[in-house]
Amino acid sequence: MLPLKELTKETIMSEEVFDEIFSQKDEIQKARLIASLADRAAELKVRKNFENLVRVYTNAEKKRAGNGISLVENWTNFTGGKYDRMKCRNWIAADDGIYMGNSNTSTMDILACYHPILPIERLKNLETGEEQIKLAYKRNNYWSEILVPKTMVTSANKVVALSGRGIAVTSENARHLVRYLSDVENSNEESIGVQYSSSKLGWVGDGFLPYDKDIVFDGDIRFGQLFESISAKGDRAAWYSHVKELRRSGRMEIKFMMAASFASVLLYLLGGLPFFVDLWGETEGGKTVMLMLAASIWANPDESRYIGDFKTTDVALEARADMLNNLPMILDDTSKTSNRIRDNFEGFIYDLCSGKGKSRSNKDLGINRENRWRNCILTNGERPLSGYVCQGGAINRIIEVECGDKLFKNPQYTVEMVKKNYGFAGSDFINVLKYIGVQGIKDIQREIQAQLSDDDKMQKQSISLSMVLTADRIATDYLFKDGQYISMNESKKLLIDRNELSENERCYQYIMGEVTINYLKFVDSSPTTEKWGMFSEDYKEYVILFSNVLDSICSKGGFSKKSFLSWANREKLLCTDPGKTQKTWRVNRRPTKCYFIRMDTDIPADDNKFIPVPDEIQDKLPFH
Repeated sequence: MLPLKELTKETIMSEEVFDEIFSQKDEIQKARLIASLADRAAELKVRKNFENLVRVYTNAEKKRAGNGISLVENWTNFTGGKYDRMKCRNWIAADDGIYMGNSNTSTMDILACYHPILPIERLKNLETGEEQIKLAYKRNNYWSEILVPKTMVTSANKVVALSGRGIAVTSENARHLVRYLSDVENSNEESIGVQYSSSKLGWVGDGFLPYDKDIVFDGDIRFGQLFESISAKGDRAAWYSHVKELRRSGRMEIKFMMAASFASVLLYLLGGLPFFVDLWGETEGGKTVMLMLAASIWANPDESRYIGDFKTTDVALEARADMLNNLPMILDDTSKTSNRIRDNFEGFIYDLCSGKGKSRSNKDLGINRENRWRNCILTNGERPLSGYVCQGGAINRIIEVECGDKLFKNPQYTVEMVKKNYGFAGSDFINVLKYIGVQGIKDIQREIQAQLSDDDKMQKQSISLSMVLTADRIATDYLFKDGQYISMNESKKLLIDRNELSENERCYQYIMGEVTINYLKFVDSSPTTEKWGMFSEDYKEYVILFSNVLDSICSKGGFSKKSFLSWANREKLLCTDPGKTQKTWRVNRRPTKCYFIRMDTDIPADDNKFIPVPDEIQDKLPFH
């Protein structure tokens, strides 16, 4: 401390002076020092302010003395014993609040918060490098913890948002709370450790969330309930016993959907892309119960817990897939699809199966972290998922499993069983995968894929199916040990033939179907005034389509007209002028460019424009 005569209005009110005063162990010496400083403060005309600060420091010292803590140590003094004392610099932090003497203006205390609060942990995200901070605060004699972005507690404008979580912060004390939290964090680096975290579940290095306790989850608060559902509860042996009984029933659907759920965590290890596994069939067949059984491998399958639905937006489902990452995304009932998704269902399937979300900017004109995932998407519905899409590329990303009548003898018992016992097989499966090793898993998958190899089948589907069968073999050998493998012959039936999936082939069949349905629009003598084209005796094997009609048909079916015409020309299905895809034809004496498309079956018409019918039908007609 400076000599008395050298003290100014500012320095006499400094923390150094008061630290000197209250570090005196001799009360008489402390009183003499205060008196001398008070006289100097009077000379400087700040005696009143000086005495007020002495009073504040004295009261604070008495509070700390009652708990055996010295003022100069500047440690938090929260009762309850749940959290260790932390250095807090010049703050007085006790159960009645957090404040500091204001030495610059008056006797008013600088209030940071009305109740105990302190940072206790830093979380560093492995994907983004961004930090979050965990705060502990005490209200109504009860300690709570909250995880918030680090940027929230470093800005007075943002920290007021914590008021919605029960923390007493307003625009008045916000900047002081920010300063207090910063002082505590930076003064206790040795005790506030950095915990590595991830906002995504699944594989993180050699670990797997949520089973790896060295990495904590810091994901979107919107999915807090979803994350909490991923846990183990009940009786492990009871779950395995019931599932083995179900597998012995011989129903391929049960084994396949469970294998698809297991297979989700293999995609990352095997470098596969996401794909859909769709269970479809008539109502009351047990489709929802089957999804609950598949979900119980990892989590609580109860309503509104792990299993989601389509009554949402594509953005929300993208965020959900990003959070689940390698765990299966299970969505119930495709008939509940929102209009926004239904209007672009093919794009929705392409996006989810790409494993990558759209790039989006933020308000700071930067780019947000891209959502990424590698998992299986399990769905169910009364009609096949392919019924909502036309493009072959989308269908190629779907494995459809038809659900026969009544998968379960006692579905209600199965529901109650998996609601009470769940989450065991998932962690067991992860341990098995670690034991086998990535190379061992790849060897199994390659062997199965070689057995599925067929030039007439689509390779993308074969790869997806091989991963499901790989998961089935591993689960059967190491978890269930019951020999109930999925039949290779049965599984091959799920693959779509290459010709069936060709988009141009499907477009051709679609055009022929439209021609057949609208046959009268091609007949001159028909009463309809709308004409799509014509048939000609000179080109009996062809249907002649007006240009705008073909445009409309392709657009309605969701096909590319340009792609179809190129394919049809190569397949010699078109009759054209040299170097063109159209042929000029006279319509009402005017030359018109039309498309001449060879018909897959003849649509016969006699000279009188009547359509011949079989004799057995002819006899039933009201005229001859």
